[in-house]
Amino acid sequence: MTPLEPWRFTVLGYQAGLAQPLFLGLVLAGLLVGMLALVSSLRRRSRARAVLHERHAERFTPGVSVWRPATQGSLYGLGLALFGFALAQPQCGTKSELTKRRGIDVVVALDASKSMLARDVQPSRLERAKLELTTLLDELKGDRVGLVVFAGDAFIQSPLTSDYSAVKLFLRAVDPDVMPQGGTNVGAALKLSKQVLDNADRGSKERVVVLLSDGEDLFGEVGEASDALKEAGVQVLTVGVGSDSGEPIPVYDRRGEFVDYKKDSDGNTVITRLDRAGLTAISEATGGAFYFQPRGVAMSQVVERIDQMQKSELESRVTVRYDERFQAYAIPGLAMLVLGMLLLPSSRRRAS
Repeated sequence: MTPLEPWRFTVLGYQAGLAQPLFLGLVLAGLLVGMLALVSSLRRRSRARAVLHERHAERFTPGVSVWRPATQGSLYGLGLALFGFALAQPQCGTKSELTKRRGIDVVVALDASKSMLARDVQPSRLERAKLELTTLLDELKGDRVGLVVFAGDAFIQSPLTSDYSAVKLFLRAVDPDVMPQGGTNVGAALKLSKQVLDNADRGSKERVVVLLSDGEDLFGEVGEASDALKEAGVQVLTVGVGSDSGEPIPVYDRRGEFVDYKKDSDGNTVITRLDRAGLTAISEATGGAFYFQPRGVAMSQVVERIDQMQKSELESRVTVRYDERFQAYAIPGLAMLVLGMLLLPSSRRRAS
């Protein structure tokens, strides 16, 4: 069931609302309980009058009250209604607060080349890289994240944002089959990542590029890009995805069914391997670090490194906070429920 949106309205010039209007159903249930108790008592009184004369009713039914059960039921019903209204979180009045978000700017460069379809890690290198990135997004707090996707060329999949859900949405659309240019150009990805960081509004003091790749570079632009990042004070944290032993690259048809393994111009099966040395060289050249977990998630170590960096104020905004008023209804509701439990349905118990 999809929760209802908060209700907002104005009462006597004050901003008011209900944060959880779904609980108003308990208010209706409480009022229904009270009405049923009253109707039940009136019917009981009518039946007693039909059998016994009113003058003899007290003598034959000593201590039995018609109105005590009605009062008890009404107390229960009204208490439940007040509790339901309290759970609906009534709010009246507002306060303006200045909230500040502190963190660093992180650009993730995700390799989406054909070699990332290799299955030397399960379910595939690309799916493992997506899992690593999802772990990063789940553990970051306050940092801005951008996403650069690359194969033979690089492009911005998501600009810097603190909306991690939006980044996850863009991440799902990453597919090597829709990349405009084949190959693996790590240097282009690093250059574009630096551009995203340089163009950031109110950029942070500490800036990081997280490179998720098997490390195979076919264009030779890595050295130039690494030097530019080092000069800008941007660390590159590389996360290796793949295996040293290597794996052939599967080829799929339009229906997603396996067809064959990728061949080179001589007809030989192409074997793709994790370039551990290349990824380590990139990280060391920029003062970063290389991470690799063949059977686990390496991104937790990346998060620890990011948490140790100096946080900057990335954005500040004025937020409106509504004053909660649920106490004014919860306390009387509790009191009525207690009174209902203390009230006996008859003035005295029948002697045994």
